[in-house]
Amino acid sequence: MIKENETVGISEEEENTLQQQREQRRKKARKRLYKVRAMQSVLCLGLVALCVGTVVLATETLRRKSENATAGKEIHRAEAVSAAMLMPEEEERQTAEVKRPWIEVSEMGALYGIHVQGKGWSNYFADNAYGMAPVGGYITAIRATLHNQPTGMSGTIEYQVNLSGSGWLDWQTDANEAGGALGEMPLEAVCMRLTGELAEHYDVFYSVLQDDAWTDWAKNGEEAGKSGVGLRVDGIRVSVARKQKERDSYAGEVDPSKPMIALTYDDGPSKNATPRILAALKANGGRATFFMVGNRVGKHGDLVRQMVEQGCEVANHTYDHTLMTKVDPAELERQLEMTNQAVANMGGVTPVLMRPCGGATTDLGMGVAGAISMPAILWSIDTLDWKTKDSAATITAVLDHVKDGDIILMHDLYDATADASDVLIPELTNRGYQLVTVSELASYRGGMTPGKSYYKFRP
Repeated sequence: MIKENETVGISEEEENTLQQQREQRRKKARKRLYKVRAMQSVLCLGLVALCVGTVVLATETLRRKSENATAGKEIHRAEAVSAAMLMPEEEERQTAEVKRPWIEVSEMGALYGIHVQGKGWSNYFADNAYGMAPVGGYITAIRATLHNQPTGMSGTIEYQVNLSGSGWLDWQTDANEAGGALGEMPLEAVCMRLTGELAEHYDVFYSVLQDDAWTDWAKNGEEAGKSGVGLRVDGIRVSVARKQKERDSYAGEVDPSKPMIALTYDDGPSKNATPRILAALKANGGRATFFMVGNRVGKHGDLVRQMVEQGCEVANHTYDHTLMTKVDPAELERQLEMTNQAVANMGGVTPVLMRPCGGATTDLGMGVAGAISMPAILWSIDTLDWKTKDSAATITAVLDHVKDGDIILMHDLYDATADASDVLIPELTNRGYQLVTVSELASYRGGMTPGKSYYKFRP
């Protein structure tokens, strides 16, 4: 056997070749050895890293368990301290909230009518409107119901009257008569209340016109008016409002401590401007009063109904836009009564306010208004929108002069007025004004009586 370093019987050239081959084999062997040792080093390092990671993870897990246990003890101690410090009245309040949680409910309103001695039953009046006898007249009976009662919520409105000579009569409900429609005796006082689940979520407010002045608001079964002293009831207002969670509720859901103004629109409805104005009011939680021309009402019954549904006030601007100064009293009366009936036919409620066309009045004409139970509403800010037809001018006319208690005159016939309203309604709201109807504004500023004129209601 020939060993690797033996060179027996070979030439020098062959020996050189063999030497080269041996050198190549040694190089390959060294490379294999280097790779093996490198792999061994990597494996060792990996094993060390794994061991270190395992130790670290175990240590962190133990630390967290310890912290959680400590935190849990602290939470239990805090809960125990809180329970020990809870005052009895706070505990009762929390229990009450669990038993009767506050829930959002929809707006709801009253609808009511009056029987006037010698004239008969009125149409229904809208929530917080003025149901008044004509000058010299008085009320002998009332009836009431609810508008937009929430589906599935139990209860109704009940009402009771004190009839002169008879005292307090039985409670009535669901538009039944309370009083003496067939007799001559006047009402002296009124009580109202809600029943069932309605009483848990709503308040009913009411006031009466007695001795030429409106009484303070009574609510939920309190007596409005003075019985047994020879005074009669000449008018009534009724309003249903949602109860508030942590503050008082008010008739019309109007806060009397905050500034308010009445936006009013004449000569409509119109197919373009009126819907835009209603949309802006709805988007900003506002209401307005629309003094409508009677001959336009029948063509826009959907808009009249929308006004009523949004809580806006429907009002009277004569049937043919007739000036009080240009017609005799009989024709003026016909114009007003035709418009009242047209609005009632379309919207379900009757107007209680009129606006003299052009603001022109006469003593005879105001006598007619008083004879059909209507005050006359003028204005404190005239935008002249009918003349300029310029939205910027209308906006400036309002924003540069508006004050608490103003009645603002515009016309819902013009696109420029709708453009101005799109700006005015949110801006006035941002400035802190409540946008209310004329009747709502008056109800917290002294009230109104038939046959009288009003152009603002300052606090």
